[in-house]
Amino acid sequence: MNSNHPPLHPKPFWQPLPAGILLGIVLLATFVFTGHGLGATGFTTRLTAWIGMEVVPAATKANEYLGGMVEDGHPLSSWITWQVIGVALGAVVSAWLAGRFRLQMAGGKFLGGARRPFTALLGGVFAGFGARVAAGCTSGLGLSGAATLSLAGFVFLCTFFATGLVVSRIYKTKE
Repeated sequence: MNSNHPPLHPKPFWQPLPAGILLGIVLLATFVFTGHGLGATGFTTRLTAWIGMEVVPAATKANEYLGGMVEDGHPLSSWITWQVIGVALGAVVSAWLAGRFRLQMAGGKFLGGARRPFTALLGGVFAGFGARVAAGCTSGLGLSGAATLSLAGFVFLCTFFATGLVVSRIYKTKE
């Protein structure tokens, strides 16, 4: 077998219990070594502030939400940027090594067909907006918030899963 190509048969996914335990260890190590929990939406906000400084600097500095992030400078100076880059690279390498790397549009059969890219982008924008309003994303509020026994983390997780169950039932009945 050529080492430059993924295996012909994908490796099985990890079992949930050991994967969850390892995720907990990673989360604990993140708190211990960086003083921060896991999260991702802070990166996109910092990137938006940086782009704003390149395009409309006066408006970005004056913006109550983005202005404070401008003082930190370039988004590459933030730890969260390197976390997001590491997660993305790690996911690509992991998928390649497991023989699961492929580009595909999931859910096209029953979630919009040819409109799927637009609906996925729109859903992502809404999820990102919601994450900023809630002061954290799934990993930031759900994992890190719950790990620190934050009330907001538990409220978020309950709402997130309840909404997922309701929406999955709605789409299941449409199939």
